[in-house]
Amino acid sequence: MKVTKEIEKLEHSAAKLTVTIAKKDVADFYNETLKKYVKQVQIPGFRKGHVPVNVLERKFGDSIKQEAAAELIDKSLNEIFSDEKETENRPLPYAQPSMDKMPEFDVNKDFTYTVTYDVFPSVKVDEKSLSSITIKEPQCTITDKDVEEELKAIQERNAVVIDKKDDEAAEKDNIVTLNIVELGDDGAEIADTKRDGYTFTIGGAGNVYHIDDDLIGMKKNETKEITKKYKKDDADKELAGKTKKYRVTLTQIKVRNLPALDDDLAQDVNEKFNTLADLKADIKRNLNTSLERRLNDIKSNDLLSQLVEKNPFEIPASMLQAELDGRWRMMAQQFQTTPEDLERMILASGQKKEDMLKEWTGDSEKMLKSRIIVDTLLRERNISVTPEEVEAQYTKIAEGNGMSVEDVKKHYADARSKEYLIDDTKEQKLYKELFAQVKVTKGDKVTLADLYKQQ
Repeated sequence: MKVTKEIEKLEHSAAKLTVTIAKKDVADFYNETLKKYVKQVQIPGFRKGHVPVNVLERKFGDSIKQEAAAELIDKSLNEIFSDEKETENRPLPYAQPSMDKMPEFDVNKDFTYTVTYDVFPSVKVDEKSLSSITIKEPQCTITDKDVEEELKAIQERNAVVIDKKDDEAAEKDNIVTLNIVELGDDGAEIADTKRDGYTFTIGGAGNVYHIDDDLIGMKKNETKEITKKYKKDDADKELAGKTKKYRVTLTQIKVRNLPALDDDLAQDVNEKFNTLADLKADIKRNLNTSLERRLNDIKSNDLLSQLVEKNPFEIPASMLQAELDGRWRMMAQQFQTTPEDLERMILASGQKKEDMLKEWTGDSEKMLKSRIIVDTLLRERNISVTPEEVEAQYTKIAEGNGMSVEDVKKHYADARSKEYLIDDTKEQKLYKELFAQVKVTKGDKVTLADLYKQQ
């Protein structure tokens, strides 16, 4: 089939493809379509497979031409986009070519049609722009306090929770369960505000009513009316500046018995630890590994933000929409529901899906542009990894996580996991090259906790 094509690049990473098929091929294809119909169609007065062509055309001519045109378009597009030379001009998988109107199909003329579609964005990173980039690396070291904080968290995770005696009062850090209902000005219960079996830790972050101090001193099965005046700047807009009256009944009071910080605790955490010192050393090693990863993430994000700013290009609408749809589906999975039910849940809370997607748009677009720049640089610089470099990565992961190299290899044994490791190693090589070309200066000194608060 003789096909000629003309591709015009449009704004927003779109393309317009004009295809012309020679009239001989058009006629041949139409005749083949007619033959197919002759074999299949049944018309009263004629045996199957013996319907005259002129009768067939008179009765079904328009439909046959429409089918021939559609199949001819599909066939020619498949032929064009399967050409390896047209890789950068192929449509995105989630943005099928569209046509304003179906062109006239005349077996005595060339058949010409035009489609538009989104293509993968292309960006040419200005290498000179790298020398003008400055990255500030936060200065952070792991302290004894950081190790102690992590050790405290381990101690709490291994705590035993037991009921307090009935005559013992609730105290800070106790786990309480209560029944609560809001009261009106007349002291009557307000409909739909009753909540039974509400559990949280006094002084923790889980109490949405902010009545922790009012519960201290109460005993099991005790009932109390509490009047709470909320600050105007309360984080909960439904409560900010209001005064609420509640009736609460404590139904359970529990206390955490923390294990002693000793060798026994270390051995309970993992049999590979013999002493508490072994556990602390492992904590410090893991914190240092995490710190290194976090600092690299901060530097990489800063670098990509500046590269996106210095090398502007457009993301096609279909690509952005696919990313937003993907984030929505992921959010639904996190809530263990369907995307449709999630939308109903969001609507019931007073929000709209459209508003949330709009809020996500800026970050999603930036993420896509960053990913495209990374992929472009990997390709242009021909970044690859050798088997020896993969082995070195196994060793690095093992040392950073207190694991054996054999266990690390088992973790990355399947093809998908190993491919992820190889891709990650490629990116690390790329960032190492880029960091050598930009200016990296010392930033402010920060604690580990503050470092993780940074976006």
